[in-house]
Amino acid sequence: MGEHIRKSSFSEDERKVFVQHLINDIQALENMIADGLIEDDIVRIGAEQEMCIIKDDYRPSPNSLEILKEVDDPHFTTEFATYNIEANLDPYKLEKDCFATMEHQVRVLLHKVKESAAKHNTKVILTGILPTISKDELGMDFMTPIPRYYRINEVLTAWRGDDFTVRIHGADELSLHHDSVLFEACNTSFQLHLQIPPEDFVKSYNWAQAISGPVLGVCCNSPLLLGKELWRETRIALFQQSLDTRVWTKALREEVARVGFGERWQKKSVAETFKQDISTHRILLTKPIKENSLQLLKEGKIPKLEALSLFNSTVYRWNRPCYGVGNGKPHLRIENRYIPAGPTVIDEMANFAFWVGLMAGRPHKYDHMPNLMDFRTAKLNFLRAASSGRHAMFSWMGKAMTMKKIVREELLPIAYNGLRKFNVDEKDIEKLLGIIEKRASGRTGADWQIKNFRELRKQIKLDSAIVQLTKAIYRNQQDDEPVHLWKPIEGMVETKEAFRWVSQIMSTKLMKLYEDDYANLAIAIMQWNNIHHLPVENGKGELVGLLTWSHIEKFKKIDKKEARVSDVMVKNVITVSPKTEISEAKKIMEKHNIGCLPVCVDAHIVGIISKVDM
Repeated sequence: MGEHIRKSSFSEDERKVFVQHLINDIQALENMIADGLIEDDIVRIGAEQEMCIIKDDYRPSPNSLEILKEVDDPHFTTEFATYNIEANLDPYKLEKDCFATMEHQVRVLLHKVKESAAKHNTKVILTGILPTISKDELGMDFMTPIPRYYRINEVLTAWRGDDFTVRIHGADELSLHHDSVLFEACNTSFQLHLQIPPEDFVKSYNWAQAISGPVLGVCCNSPLLLGKELWRETRIALFQQSLDTRVWTKALREEVARVGFGERWQKKSVAETFKQDISTHRILLTKPIKENSLQLLKEGKIPKLEALSLFNSTVYRWNRPCYGVGNGKPHLRIENRYIPAGPTVIDEMANFAFWVGLMAGRPHKYDHMPNLMDFRTAKLNFLRAASSGRHAMFSWMGKAMTMKKIVREELLPIAYNGLRKFNVDEKDIEKLLGIIEKRASGRTGADWQIKNFRELRKQIKLDSAIVQLTKAIYRNQQDDEPVHLWKPIEGMVETKEAFRWVSQIMSTKLMKLYEDDYANLAIAIMQWNNIHHLPVENGKGELVGLLTWSHIEKFKKIDKKEARVSDVMVKNVITVSPKTEISEAKKIMEKHNIGCLPVCVDAHIVGIISKVDM
């Protein structure tokens, strides 16, 4: 999330000045490109490692600020949620042992944060979406208390004018409203950076877009969210929807999503891409800027383009163009934002080498992608990969190809050539690209999670399954074998000690009645399904009653063909929340001599707990 902008007032006066700085920055960038000031004689790689911190029970631990204070290292920074941390790696020249050097730094930084986390009874885990994240950890009290994050949430919520809606359909379906952007915090990535010469930027950027689908397909590691099996890379759908400010209207109009793949091939220069984004997205953040970039150029100095950089950090292209200054020299780079964190460091480095090799080895025949592929095809390939992962079918240069075929026959040879062109050590090339080749034929992190999640669900309850899955991911990461070699999780047995909260044992797939339903239909439904308790809702989806066998028997004289459910239901319903302790729920049921308890968040039922569950 970059800088914290602690001194910004976000006032209208500040905004007015910021807009002019933004316009000046674009002009300054164009001047630097025209005058040959952008660095073009070296290629560097860089990365950002996001991670989750978890408690001993493998659930999110909201103590990132304590750990960061303990670590006291400028490589580390905060993320949106207090259970995420980001490590910014140093840039390295693309040559020789650069990947081995970067892998070493990742491990050193992870070791440092793990040591500090251990002092706070927490662990560090690498995964695209932490399986044990629940809706409880998506409240504002889990947002990192930094002005930038609050401002993003405040502005996007105001623009949206309503709750954010998340709807993702996979093997399961997730459909819910949320009152903040904190769903974004579910996503953890391994973001890749590659420096690009300015004269080759458009060709490289379009190529990066074209290969995104197959590259993502072989890297998927985020199939679960809130206990539901969704896309193979659920982060893609979740990130776009969690920051989507578009308002649905009856008018037919097109708006560009703030998080997305893009709308067209690029044709001119990187400046044109920035202009497109400024033209289609409102300014989200501002800050006070002292120096005029055009004036700095006149004085022979290199500007940081602070306004452009801040604006660009709030437009979330999956392949994001970036400007930066290092050692006093300006440069351009592409940031790959779609690769998930994990499953292991060695898997991440394999993903990195594969992408960099593809970018560096681009054959000349792919220099002009608009002549070879329709942009919608590239975009659809990306969405297919996110949805189906290794099982996706792609369209590549007019041919339908499986992920395995396109990776092994088309892309891996390019990646090998690209890394060799920059004299990367052969042993590193063989090791890292060999992992990609085996994964394309074997399984991704998403495949491993889904297979084991399904097996666990046959044996144990949902909450136990996601905890055991997370525990296995964590343990496998300590061994650091690539995911295609991971073994299945052995059979699990639930113990009483594993359960504390009502949410862990409640039934969530509920049959419900409505208060205006006829009583005879309600009774038939209960008989057909052998159900003794059915919650009753009103038209707003609020719990208003409970229908039970024992209560129905009190109304033998009522004509059940004429009577409504509201006539025979229990109206004063005793409820508990998901975070009610099981022992407390048991006492409530015994005290009131009742066989079940609806579990509610506000007025909405989210589950039910019965004596059978106990």
